[in-house]
Amino acid sequence: MAAVSGSARSGSERVREAFAANFDTGEVGAAVAVTVDGELVVDLWGGHRDGAQDPAVEPRHDRQRVLDDQGHDGDLRRTGCAEKGALDLDAPVAAYWPEFAQAGKGQIPVRWLLCHKAGPRGDPQAAARRARCSTGSS
Repeated sequence: MAAVSGSARSGSERVREAFAANFDTGEVGAAVAVTVDGELVVDLWGGHRDGAQDPAVEPRHDRQRVLDDQGHDGDLRRTGCAEKGALDLDAPVAAYWPEFAQAGKGQIPVRWLLCHKAGPRGDPQAAARRARCSTGSS
Protein backbone atom coordinates (compact mmCIF):
# COMPACT_ATOMS: atom_id res chain seq x y z
CA MET A 1 0.00 0.00 0.00
CA ALA A 2 1.20 3.49 -0.80
CA ALA A 3 2.01 5.77 2.09
CA VAL A 4 -0.73 8.34 2.70
CA SER A 5 0.31 11.75 4.00
CA GLY A 6 -1.71 14.62 5.34
CA SER A 7 -4.45 14.98 7.90
CA ALA A 8 -8.06 14.04 8.55
CA ARG A 9 -9.95 15.65 11.40
CA SER A 10 -11.39 13.40 14.09
CA GLY A 11 -14.54 11.84 12.69
CA SER A 12 -13.07 11.65 9.17
CA GLU A 13 -11.00 8.50 9.69
CA ARG A 14 -13.14 6.55 7.22
CA VAL A 15 -12.23 9.05 4.51
CA ARG A 16 -8.53 8.34 5.16
CA GLU A 17 -9.20 4.59 5.09
CA ALA A 18 -11.16 4.78 1.83
CA PHE A 19 -8.51 7.01 0.26
CA ALA A 20 -5.73 4.58 1.25
CA ALA A 21 -7.74 1.59 -0.04
CA ASN A 22 -7.74 3.10 -3.55
CA PHE A 23 -4.04 2.34 -3.81
CA ASP A 24 -4.77 -1.36 -3.27
CA THR A 25 -7.00 -1.35 -6.36
CA GLY A 26 -4.57 0.25 -8.81
CA GLU A 27 -4.61 3.98 -8.03
CA VAL A 28 -1.16 5.37 -8.82
CA GLY A 29 -1.30 8.76 -7.14
CA ALA A 30 -3.96 11.06 -5.79
CA ALA A 31 -4.81 13.90 -3.45
CA VAL A 32 -8.06 14.96 -1.80
CA ALA A 33 -9.09 17.96 0.26
CA VAL A 34 -12.52 18.40 1.84
CA THR A 35 -13.89 21.50 3.48
CA VAL A 36 -17.00 21.74 5.62
CA ASP A 37 -18.40 25.18 6.35
CA GLY A 38 -15.13 26.70 5.15
CA GLU A 39 -12.95 24.57 7.44
CA LEU A 40 -10.44 22.10 5.98
CA VAL A 41 -11.31 18.74 7.54
CA VAL A 42 -9.44 16.36 5.19
CA ASP A 43 -6.17 17.03 3.37
CA LEU A 44 -4.60 13.79 2.10
CA TRP A 45 -2.19 12.77 -0.63
CA GLY A 46 -0.24 9.68 -1.57
CA GLY A 47 1.28 7.56 -4.27
CA HIS A 48 3.24 8.70 -7.28
CA ARG A 49 2.78 11.03 -10.23
CA ASP A 50 3.01 8.16 -12.70
CA GLY A 51 3.28 4.39 -13.00
CA ALA A 52 7.07 4.55 -12.86
CA GLN A 53 6.66 5.25 -9.12
CA ASP A 54 8.79 8.36 -9.23
CA PRO A 55 8.42 11.06 -8.08
CA ALA A 56 5.92 11.01 -5.24
CA VAL A 57 2.75 13.11 -5.36
CA GLU A 58 3.37 16.53 -3.84
CA PRO A 59 0.06 18.40 -3.63
CA ARG A 60 1.61 21.84 -3.42
CA HIS A 61 3.36 21.29 -6.75
CA ASP A 62 1.09 18.88 -8.66
CA ARG A 63 -2.01 19.99 -10.56
CA GLN A 64 -5.25 18.40 -9.44
CA ARG A 65 -8.77 18.43 -10.82
CA VAL A 66 -11.11 20.39 -8.58
CA LEU A 67 -14.67 19.25 -8.02
CA ASP A 68 -17.30 21.26 -6.20
CA ASP A 69 -20.42 19.57 -4.90
CA GLN A 70 -22.24 22.89 -4.51
CA GLY A 71 -22.63 23.34 -8.27
CA HIS A 72 -25.89 21.41 -8.37
CA ASP A 73 -27.63 23.98 -6.19
CA GLY A 74 -26.56 26.74 -8.55
CA ASP A 75 -27.62 24.68 -11.56
CA LEU A 76 -31.09 24.24 -10.11
CA ARG A 77 -31.39 27.96 -9.37
CA ARG A 78 -30.24 28.91 -12.87
CA THR A 79 -32.63 26.40 -14.44
CA GLY A 80 -35.48 27.81 -12.36
CA CYS A 81 -34.57 31.35 -13.43
CA ALA A 82 -34.51 30.27 -17.09
CA GLU A 83 -37.91 28.57 -16.77
CA LYS A 84 -39.39 31.76 -15.28
CA GLY A 85 -37.86 33.90 -18.03
CA ALA A 86 -35.48 35.71 -15.68
CA LEU A 87 -32.40 34.21 -17.37
CA ASP A 88 -32.06 33.95 -21.15
CA LEU A 89 -29.78 30.99 -21.90
CA ASP A 90 -29.14 32.29 -25.43
CA ALA A 91 -28.22 35.83 -24.35
CA PRO A 92 -24.54 36.75 -24.20
CA VAL A 93 -23.04 36.29 -20.74
CA ALA A 94 -21.92 39.92 -21.04
CA ALA A 95 -25.57 41.01 -20.89
CA TYR A 96 -25.53 39.93 -17.24
CA TRP A 97 -21.81 40.36 -16.51
CA PRO A 98 -20.32 43.12 -18.72
CA GLU A 99 -16.71 42.45 -17.67
CA PHE A 100 -16.96 38.95 -19.16
CA ALA A 101 -16.89 40.47 -22.66
CA GLN A 102 -13.14 41.14 -22.41
CA ALA A 103 -10.68 39.23 -24.59
CA GLY A 104 -13.19 38.50 -27.36
CA LYS A 105 -15.74 36.70 -25.17
CA GLY A 106 -18.54 39.17 -25.80
CA GLN A 107 -20.76 36.83 -27.83
CA ILE A 108 -20.49 33.69 -25.68
CA PRO A 109 -24.04 32.68 -24.68
CA VAL A 110 -25.02 31.79 -21.13
CA ARG A 111 -25.77 28.18 -22.09
CA TRP A 112 -22.14 27.68 -23.22
CA LEU A 113 -20.91 28.86 -19.85
CA LEU A 114 -23.25 26.51 -18.01
CA CYS A 115 -22.19 23.42 -19.98
CA HIS A 116 -18.49 24.40 -20.00
CA LYS A 117 -18.48 24.79 -23.77
CA ALA A 118 -16.84 28.22 -23.36
CA GLY A 119 -13.48 26.79 -22.29
CA PRO A 120 -10.54 29.18 -21.91
CA ARG A 121 -8.05 29.46 -24.76
CA GLY A 122 -5.30 26.90 -24.54
CA ASP A 123 -7.49 24.48 -22.58
CA PRO A 124 -6.81 21.03 -24.12
CA GLN A 125 -10.16 19.70 -22.87
CA ALA A 126 -12.23 22.55 -24.32
CA ALA A 127 -12.77 20.86 -27.71
CA ALA A 128 -14.01 17.66 -26.05
CA ARG A 129 -16.42 19.63 -23.83
CA ARG A 130 -17.73 21.56 -26.85
CA ALA A 131 -18.38 18.29 -28.66
CA ARG A 132 -20.25 16.83 -25.67
CA CYS A 133 -22.39 19.96 -25.34
CA SER A 134 -23.23 19.92 -29.03
CA THR A 135 -24.25 16.26 -29.04
CA GLY A 136 -25.84 16.20 -25.60
CA SER A 137 -23.64 13.30 -24.45
CA SER A 138 -21.83 13.28 -21.12
